[in-house]
Amino acid sequence: MPAIAQFYFSALVLMLPLLSCVGIGVFWAKRELPFGGSFITTLVTSVTTPALVFHTFVTTHLDDRALADVAVATLLALLLCALVCALWLKAWKLPVRTLLPTAFLPNAGNLGLPISQMAFGDAGLSVAVAFFAVNSFVMHTVAVRLLPGVNTKGSWKSPILLASVVAVAMRLLHVPVPDWIVETSRMLGAVTVPLMLLSLGHALALIPSNGLRDGAKVAVVRLAVGLAAGLAVVWALDLEPVLAGALSLQMAMPCAVVSYMYVKRYTPLGDTAAGAVLVSTVAFLVLAPVMLWLSRGA
Repeated sequence: MPAIAQFYFSALVLMLPLLSCVGIGVFWAKRELPFGGSFITTLVTSVTTPALVFHTFVTTHLDDRALADVAVATLLALLLCALVCALWLKAWKLPVRTLLPTAFLPNAGNLGLPISQMAFGDAGLSVAVAFFAVNSFVMHTVAVRLLPGVNTKGSWKSPILLASVVAVAMRLLHVPVPDWIVETSRMLGAVTVPLMLLSLGHALALIPSNGLRDGAKVAVVRLAVGLAAGLAVVWALDLEPVLAGALSLQMAMPCAVVSYMYVKRYTPLGDTAAGAVLVSTVAFLVLAPVMLWLSRGA
């Protein structure tokens, strides 16, 4: 018991930089200080995250086979999670089509990237980036089509997807990347995680709490089914420890803020999705040390 308590305390200490960044975002929103939300969102999704993805893929020490294993495992885990989440939403008489993206897609960016790096180092970040690239593609193409009135024409032009394809192609073809491009992508990518965490805190502070009851149900599904699906897939595929731990940890992340934004834009259930994001994020931050302990044992 003392060992678990010590691990819990150590994990909380390690998470303090992340919590501080989120806290600054919350403070900024509560004080109603100027915040260029649309600018930051565009910058992160169109410039800094693609740069982070590109730099990680061209510099990671993980071999191509490992990255391919992560991509396949990610797709299988998301598929399994989506199927089980759909069953739970139906059992709770919640609208499956509208809330499924919120339930099965994790926040692989704002929290997934920094926590995976914190738990498993640079190798964990590489796994998290590969997971994030696949998760983002699924989110902005397949998942969003579940919502009524959504047009995803041109989703294949996503900067994150294009950066992934270019980086993977250069790796496979053994094309040397000029040092100035590597350094530029490193500098731009370095600001991605702080901006994501600030934006997460700012968004959480402004999310309405009207849909907390149904949102809490979706949050429970996201955290429990996500972790279970991740553990099941990495066990079935017998992935090596770092890959297994980082991937299962990514699957245990809370609901993604972007899922809430899609639901709010296209459906009348924005408050329910907002409640899911709020409850799942708070619950994850409280349970994060336990999640880290479980993922390290994956």
